[in-house]
Amino acid sequence: MKILYVASEAVPFIASGGLADVAGSLPKALNKNGMECCVVIPFYSGIKEELKQKAEYVKYFYVPLGWRNQYCGLFKYELDGVTYYMLDNEYYFKRSSIYGYFDDAERFMFFSKAVLEMLVNIDFCPDIISCNDWQTAMIPVFLNIFYRNVEKLRYVRTTFTIHNIAYQGRFDLQIAKDIAGIPDRYLSMVEYDKDINMMKGAIEQADMITTVSPTYSHEILDSWYGFGLDRILREKQYKLCGILNGIDTDTHNPMKDPNIYEKFSAKNLKGKAKNKECLQRDLGLEIDPNKPIICIISRLVAMKGLDLVRYIFDGIMAQDVQFVILGTGDYLYESFFNEMGIKYKGKVAFRNEFSQPLSKKIYASSDILLMPSKSEPCGLAQMIALQYGTLPIVRETGGLCDSIKDLGGENGNGFTFKTYNAHDMLDAVIRAVDLYRHKPEWEKAVKKSMQSDFSWESSAKQYIDMYKRVLEN
Repeated sequence: MKILYVASEAVPFIASGGLADVAGSLPKALNKNGMECCVVIPFYSGIKEELKQKAEYVKYFYVPLGWRNQYCGLFKYELDGVTYYMLDNEYYFKRSSIYGYFDDAERFMFFSKAVLEMLVNIDFCPDIISCNDWQTAMIPVFLNIFYRNVEKLRYVRTTFTIHNIAYQGRFDLQIAKDIAGIPDRYLSMVEYDKDINMMKGAIEQADMITTVSPTYSHEILDSWYGFGLDRILREKQYKLCGILNGIDTDTHNPMKDPNIYEKFSAKNLKGKAKNKECLQRDLGLEIDPNKPIICIISRLVAMKGLDLVRYIFDGIMAQDVQFVILGTGDYLYESFFNEMGIKYKGKVAFRNEFSQPLSKKIYASSDILLMPSKSEPCGLAQMIALQYGTLPIVRETGGLCDSIKDLGGENGNGFTFKTYNAHDMLDAVIRAVDLYRHKPEWEKAVKKSMQSDFSWESSAKQYIDMYKRVLEN
């Protein structure tokens, strides 16, 4: 089976979030399971220079976009058995960031159309185009409107994965005519609440819709989680399923990771204690092996449940803990954690950045990861934390519910709370800290939790089964 995996970012080329991790890991796992999966992303100017220099120029072609005919260069890169295609247009992709521009609608409509034009112009023809998030949501729409009469693409099927339904690609409806060139008779495919909604177009036109966890696929049918798309999703529920993301367990491995202070394993946790001492020293915390370190590694936005943390922060610190926060985001949370770093000097460290090497050091050195999310489609931090022997405290939502079970039960690997309530979260923190004080039980829980399997092996097989169902139907 041939799969073209389309994403707006992918590790190791360029990344802003979890989508890039998935795009860099899942295709590799699919190929190990007998698929032929290629990836296509935009050729951003921000792609790492050493990777850009090694990319092979293939050819160029032109992309019809409304009344325009836009240049597109095609580059290719082979890595870990996966072919990565990169689509180049400096007007659209020579920017300092990946997203956040006034013309993002046009940029990613161009990318979506260019993917289909690329397939017309190269030898590779997939059985399935696997699209991800709103930036690629127009591919199923364009395919059905403009390319079904192209013999090569006549029987190609499409899947669409929702990584975060809050970001839908919603713009003025006029864009559908002027930029996309969609004829009036097809506007209903993308029109939703008097705007163009790219994600709605993919939900309607793709052969299968997936989410990044089973629980999230049920949650988004509810108006609280669906951000206005719950109506159309309930109509299309017959083609909706959820598959939990995995992580690259080679990259996130405390026995191999070059970013951490000292390597360790579940069999020998002495190295984790050394990591903790080094992090305390580097971040200006009191060097004390008996104080648990709680960490947050996250975008600092409301959806991550940080209002709960703000409300009860003094109560958390009253448990005689240390707290490390790494991330950037809304000024409200950045300023709050900066203030807490001053108020609790030597006990709280806030780094207003996102650094992959530093995040690994924090995972390896901390005792507890706090993820009290309002909504979490999948979440990777809780899986990564377990690889490094850091027990998560999570709210039971989305992928957090699917991946973390409370240690009060038989197969527990962390601490959970259900309602979006600060004191319920504090109760979970108190339970975690209490277990930490009982070292033999804590060490036993850490060793057991480090055995949790979040590799892509199981998830890749579920994707393959889903792709097979699409072709059979």
